[in-house]
Amino acid sequence: MNTQINGNDLLAIGYEQSEALGIALRINKKRLGFSREQMMENFKNVLESPENYLDDKNFSKLASALIEKANQKPEDFISLNQTPNDYTLFGTDHIEEGAKKQMEVAMKLPVTVAGALMPDAHQGYGLPIGGVLATNNAIIPYGVGVDIGCRMALSVYDIPELFYYENEDKFKRELIAHSKFGAGHGFHGQYKSDHEVLGRKEFDEHLFIKNLKNKAWSQLGSSGGGNHFVEFGIMEFMEDDAALNILKGKYVALLTHSGSRGLGATIAGHYTKMAKQVCKLPYEAQNLAYLDLNSELGQEYWIAMNLAGDYASACHEIIHDKMEKALGATVLAKVENHHNFAWKEVWNGEEVIVHRKGATPAGKGVMGIIPGSMTAPGFLVRGKGEEQAINSASHGAGRQMSRTQAIKNITKNEMQTILKDHGVTLIGAGLDEAPMAYKDINLVMESQKELVDVVAKFTPKMVRMADDGSRED
Repeated sequence: MNTQINGNDLLAIGYEQSEALGIALRINKKRLGFSREQMMENFKNVLESPENYLDDKNFSKLASALIEKANQKPEDFISLNQTPNDYTLFGTDHIEEGAKKQMEVAMKLPVTVAGALMPDAHQGYGLPIGGVLATNNAIIPYGVGVDIGCRMALSVYDIPELFYYENEDKFKRELIAHSKFGAGHGFHGQYKSDHEVLGRKEFDEHLFIKNLKNKAWSQLGSSGGGNHFVEFGIMEFMEDDAALNILKGKYVALLTHSGSRGLGATIAGHYTKMAKQVCKLPYEAQNLAYLDLNSELGQEYWIAMNLAGDYASACHEIIHDKMEKALGATVLAKVENHHNFAWKEVWNGEEVIVHRKGATPAGKGVMGIIPGSMTAPGFLVRGKGEEQAINSASHGAGRQMSRTQAIKNITKNEMQTILKDHGVTLIGAGLDEAPMAYKDINLVMESQKELVDVVAKFTPKMVRMADDGSRED
């Protein structure tokens, strides 16, 4: 017999989609010693007479939320447009319904100008991962994401493919020596790196950021948890590339993926909370709370976001510099792009704020890197400047299984077999990052042929990821 209580059960007895529903479901997880029937009876009684439960140790928070909701008036909220503006989907067959529904809510915001959904899109908080949203002079902290400035960085070395296979132990040694992973993890004492980003005036003048400098310093040059990685692979150019000054052939390359660590996460949490206080949106749009860029709060967040983006770039720079020295290699080309950010751009003749939450900038001639999975190829691309995509492309393959689903459905043996079949050495990572948890990168690339040209293909060979269950991605 099913003893679980879900959202539909509570909706059936009169609860509405609201913050109170979320509180009730969190209370239910604790169960508090009640049977299913007793818990349902409690939920029904609290809904009918919340004032009787304001001092109840188990249900007071739910009672308060229900009373607050009952006292809310429509005029307390910023109205959404009745129907969503049109937006463009790329690879619609590969995109889950949850992501499409989130995008439709975003397209109802009064500040929304245009939107697009990339073929790797999946559900997130507020704006879906793979969502691109252009707004009129407004910035949405959750439209940027928690890991502000998360990015890809690529170094192509003057090292031929064969050298990698003859010296795998050396590459493994340097990969372990010069990368550090995990949410909250950082460096201490003489192991700390230095970088000009730490000298930025924001760390002294910005009311919120100045308290984060020590955290930023300790984590500088490290990578986060979740899907962040540092990996060696083989980069294949099918023809000469004059712009990069690289000849056709195969080269050893280093590819990294991570963001602004604790600095960005703390900024995101603070300003999302502030945005929700000043921008009261209906429940379904709460996580899209925005800040006017003409306001003091909006400017505060904009400055903090840009610093976090530069800090994320500095983290990659340090890793790549360490690896270049350790290998004694010459870097033939460096390419970097970020994908959790907001930019001031001109779209359709007007200046807009373009949020790319898990989407790669792909303006005409702009270089970017779109990874697959630890056993699937990634691609070095050059943007085509497609206006319907708001000059964007996917930021990867995108998940087809949630982390929980992957852990339940994929065995360690299955993961080890696929790694062996592809000749990939893995250091760290859990089953939630197994290759099978991701969409087919080739289908994703096929869906965005009009957005980017492929310049070269990257085949992962040695991958390092967090192995402590971190979820900082």
